[in-house]
Amino acid sequence: MKRTETTSTVVTRPTTRGLLRTIIVMAVVFLLASCARIPTSGPVGKSEEGSAGNVNAPVFLPAAPQAGATPENIIDYFYRAGSGYEGDYAVAREYLTQAASVSWKPDQRALVYRSATVVKTGVDNVYNYQLDVSYTVDVDGIATQSPEGTVENIPVTLTQVDGEWRISAIPNGTAIPEETFKVIYGAYPIYFYDPSFTYAVPDVRWFIKNKTVKAMTSALLAGPAPYLRGAVVSAFPSGMKLARESVPVVSGAAQVDLSAKELTEASTEDRLRMQTQLTLTFRSQPDVVNVELRANQDLVRVEDNGSVLPPVRDKNVPAREIAISGNELVRYENNRVSPLPDMQPVSSLGPRYPAESPVSQTVAFLNESRTTLYSIVPGQPARALTTRSTITHPSFSLQDWVWAAGPGATGGTEVIAYRPVGVPEGATVPTVTITPAWLAGRTVKDFRVSREGVRALVISEQNGQTKVQVAGIIRNADGTPKELTTPITLVTESNPEQGVWVNDTTVAVMKGSASANVTPELLSLTSGQPQQLAPWPGLVWLSAGNGPEEIYAQSAEGIFQRLGNGWSPQLKGPIDQSFPG
Repeated sequence: MKRTETTSTVVTRPTTRGLLRTIIVMAVVFLLASCARIPTSGPVGKSEEGSAGNVNAPVFLPAAPQAGATPENIIDYFYRAGSGYEGDYAVAREYLTQAASVSWKPDQRALVYRSATVVKTGVDNVYNYQLDVSYTVDVDGIATQSPEGTVENIPVTLTQVDGEWRISAIPNGTAIPEETFKVIYGAYPIYFYDPSFTYAVPDVRWFIKNKTVKAMTSALLAGPAPYLRGAVVSAFPSGMKLARESVPVVSGAAQVDLSAKELTEASTEDRLRMQTQLTLTFRSQPDVVNVELRANQDLVRVEDNGSVLPPVRDKNVPAREIAISGNELVRYENNRVSPLPDMQPVSSLGPRYPAESPVSQTVAFLNESRTTLYSIVPGQPARALTTRSTITHPSFSLQDWVWAAGPGATGGTEVIAYRPVGVPEGATVPTVTITPAWLAGRTVKDFRVSREGVRALVISEQNGQTKVQVAGIIRNADGTPKELTTPITLVTESNPEQGVWVNDTTVAVMKGSASANVTPELLSLTSGQPQQLAPWPGLVWLSAGNGPEEIYAQSAEGIFQRLGNGWSPQLKGPIDQSFPG
């Protein structure tokens, strides 16, 4: 970047020197802010904005191989050139021998690293590109986080071609500095359905910003990420593929050319669901207005006969909360407290941490010591569902199952679900016990079901270290919970002990303390970095409505609502407030 580039369009006049100086400074600041940066030294070329696919996508123009470069420099600059994806990584391929250039597949994997160094091995002309890996992104855009200090060695073999070193053997994929990754990649949700096709469930992937439409389509056809497999469904049958290696956008229409046999044999309802699934997935693409399904490039008509309702995306919760006041269950709404309708008294049980079903009047709560989980429905007394040494706060799903976690009879961690709605007094409540292998040896601190009922936020601890994870909920055909998938892990800068869903891609977490400042965090599936909220003294409880502005926290001084970069006092008196779910 040269300063003259930022000032070449400014017309100078003797009477406007002060204004000119301001314009120049502002232009330089803007250019510096908008240029993509590669945080390593050396001739890495320059960066420009704009591409055919996305005008906001940065385009890196890396440097070609330099004459007389050492093997170490060739390896280092080759991976820097991997940020220049234009022309199918044309510049990076110049660092390879002809045979390696043909066989190398850069899109198979991206290793995102904190630091990198070239290390000699004991074999002539063979080196390791040694990385401290922060993320691994696979061909379908699925990102896997790695803790600091995770080292991966990429073996690289070199040979001389016309007196210059070139790479003759290299694994598929690229390696990208973390700061560069944040510039050229973006997080984009692709959408699947819950098993009833009622709700749209986001599956966040990471793609190069100007190659998103085709990448999104391929990822959608490949199916959900591992943590959602079995928990969500797709309108696209297994085996359906793109008929051509592109998804052109013509006059705002994304032309998705699919396997002709599967598409033409699909029912009217399935084709409409396919189109809807793609339309939801392309929401983030400003140049896509509508979606056309094609078979062998011929337009396939998609009819809407009214039998398929559009799925609900980012399901909202009702504005009311349930809470405890005067040792009884109460309704907390519009900063007012009112009795919970049709419920018998529960003060003798010492109720705490209530949860309310989003689809019925069923309520669950714990006792003061968090050793017994109760449920209560209108017209019946509360019933004890389970007693354990400790139980997490209850959480309801849309299917009216109430979830919690705690040690089983042998001390191992169990996730438990009960369905008390519609069960006569004295009858056995349906129950399911799940023992995920990934929770072995861990203590669950909080378990919260997402608003569409397909995912669970799980906060667990082992040896003083906390993990915040999201797992899929797999159910039988009748909706009975069956198992939890192996989860993904979210990045947090603290050791939180409680969390709540804020929307379909964001959770709020914190570790409460009655005697110290507490800083809640927002963790997003679309960001690798947590967002710290304003600290506030004595926060011990969190709840969340619809979106980041509807986050509530409780201290001994009362309830507070997040307001900008601070907290606004609400009512004092009710405790343990919780939105339905």
